[in-house]
Amino acid sequence: MPDQTPNTPVPTIEVSTPAIPAAPEKPRYFVRFTLAQRYLHAVLFTTFLVLAATGLMMRFSGSPWAIRFARQVGGFGAILFFHKFCALVLTLAFVIHLREILARGLFKREKGIFWGPTSMVANWKDVKDLLGHFRWFLGLGPKPKFERYAYWEKFDYWAVFWGMVVIGFSGYAMWFAPFFAHFLPGWALNAVLVIHSEEGLLAILFIFSIHFVNTHLRPDSFPMDMVIFTGRESEEEFKTRRPDEYQRMLSEGKAETRITVAPPRWLINFSRVVGFTAILIGLTLLVLTLSAYFTG
Repeated sequence: MPDQTPNTPVPTIEVSTPAIPAAPEKPRYFVRFTLAQRYLHAVLFTTFLVLAATGLMMRFSGSPWAIRFARQVGGFGAILFFHKFCALVLTLAFVIHLREILARGLFKREKGIFWGPTSMVANWKDVKDLLGHFRWFLGLGPKPKFERYAYWEKFDYWAVFWGMVVIGFSGYAMWFAPFFAHFLPGWALNAVLVIHSEEGLLAILFIFSIHFVNTHLRPDSFPMDMVIFTGRESEEEFKTRRPDEYQRMLSEGKAETRITVAPPRWLINFSRVVGFTAILIGLTLLVLTLSAYFTG
């Protein structure tokens, strides 16, 4: 007998599926320094550290720490050898860099080498940024918006040229004194000894205090700015530290040409080891210098 029970609808149960959160976007990274520029900086700071260490040992040769170290490496003659060797390497790197700049600016007619927002040559904006920075320090105005190179970075860059001319020439004049004696008076050869010693000491104090603080110990890069080691920085760092360059890059449509991958973990760790080692050596030499200078 057929079922006389009327068909009743089967109730449906709606099951809500939780929304899957979207994967967070990976931060974009941009090229800041090329591999050649990073190699040049590595040669620069390595040779400078050796020149500073060996120069201080000869400058304060009577200090106990200098005497003890000299005994470990074979005497002050060995220290002088390393000093001269690093001087040659640094001079060669400087000449290569100078040749590249002149070739790009004079022969290839590359824009932005000697003037413009990407140039290391100071301009009127740097003066306004300097004054604006002082006003910002005192709470009298907004923080300046920097371009590719800030005014203190340009000062650091041209300080190398000053050092190569003054410290380098005086050092070679002492090294090859018989040659320079043909066209320099005797008093000049005595003067270059003082110039080399005092200017070298000034350079050491500047690099190990002002440069280290400006580059690595300021709040937005503490404890170390690794961009010179990795060559790249995140988009957030880019538009925060150099907003004018970031906006110019976007307006010119050049963002895609500078996008790169994030620095690998091994490069970050290697950069930290190298960077912290250099800072530790520099601060140690600074303390030893001040100690020897004021007690010697």
